[in-house]
Amino acid sequence: MTTPLHLTPPGRGQVPPALVTMCAVLAILQIVFFPLYYGRGWIFEDNGLGSPTDFVNVWSAGRLALEGHPAWAYDWDIQKKIQVAVLGRTYPGNFAWHYPPPFLFIAAILAKLSYPVAFIGWACVSAIPYLVAMRAIVGRPFGLLLALGFPVVFTNVLVGQNGFLTAALIGGMLVLLPTRPVLAGICLGLLSYKPQYGVLFPLVLIAAAQWRVFVPAAVTTIALVLLSWLAFGTESWQAFFKWMPMFSQAFLVEGRAPWGKMQSLFALVRYFDGSETLAWTLHWMLVAAVAVSLIRLWRSNERYEWKAAALAVGAVLATPYLFLYDVMVLAIAIGFIVRVGLSEGFLRHELPVLGLAIVLLVAYQFLGAAPTGLGASLLVGCLIAARIGNSYRAGSGDARPFESSGVAHGTGGPG
Repeated sequence: MTTPLHLTPPGRGQVPPALVTMCAVLAILQIVFFPLYYGRGWIFEDNGLGSPTDFVNVWSAGRLALEGHPAWAYDWDIQKKIQVAVLGRTYPGNFAWHYPPPFLFIAAILAKLSYPVAFIGWACVSAIPYLVAMRAIVGRPFGLLLALGFPVVFTNVLVGQNGFLTAALIGGMLVLLPTRPVLAGICLGLLSYKPQYGVLFPLVLIAAAQWRVFVPAAVTTIALVLLSWLAFGTESWQAFFKWMPMFSQAFLVEGRAPWGKMQSLFALVRYFDGSETLAWTLHWMLVAAVAVSLIRLWRSNERYEWKAAALAVGAVLATPYLFLYDVMVLAIAIGFIVRVGLSEGFLRHELPVLGLAIVLLVAYQFLGAAPTGLGASLLVGCLIAARIGNSYRAGSGDARPFESSGVAHGTGGPG
């Protein structure tokens, strides 16, 4: 049997100075130095031509939808012609549109704006729910600093991707689940724009008998499908299913994107020249282990923060198609770890290990294409597993609220 789910009230202890310093430095570097280094090479280069980044496929797909040709968004050749016209230049490869038709609603809204305004607006607006989710998870204003200091913020803004939205929906679902299951289900239904996350969440919700979340999630997903069908026609869905195998072939078989850019175990094996068969075998073994562990965890009486953190990490580890901007979801898991640490104290090794995970994420910018995000995800997963293991050994794993007036290890610094 499962126990009722609820978040432990955040403690009143101060944030350890080392954690404040690390987050502040990272946030300042990302906020201040980003425009200094990329002000002339971010959206437009020095020569005035557009810089080829992921966001161009979002804007061009939205433009095709506004012009009455949403199905054309999935055609690589047509997409690239629009993108070349927008950027004023050609580029090697493709920025392909592979999202389900419901995401065309957002793309179409953005395409109503000029390309640079849409690019900047998307980064700013999508960051708001991410910040709100992190503030709620940590349970105090420090959550905002933690959110801004997460190194993947830099990457997500640089390429104009949707990592903020994905992290916000997963974080929102996990925060709302104990007290607002219907709203949590809606968040999960909206996450259907990322089908690769659709493996673990249903399994966990069914195992934990969270039907009040499962049902609204299903209803929201179905509603999005119907609305997109009415707005963009049957052809858009036909195009989506027609081009998906080609997209999978290009990026998961042929490796058109460098393997180091993807942050999954599958990509790591391919990065070191392992065979496709070996990569899929090891990856699905990992998925099975994660799924079994999460099901057992969510059926146990372990405290909710660890269930939520483990599910966020599991979502990152389970998908083979994972770029660094998708690792924004790891911030959600870290938020729950910090919440517990501020409530009952950090273990001696936790802050150093979190620091090492952050170093791995920062290192990606200097190593080029390297699967450092996978290493960071595994480190965070190990922290969660260690806490759960300690709880089981002590025989104290439960979901009852825990209140503390201080932090056991380290005090000082703003909260």
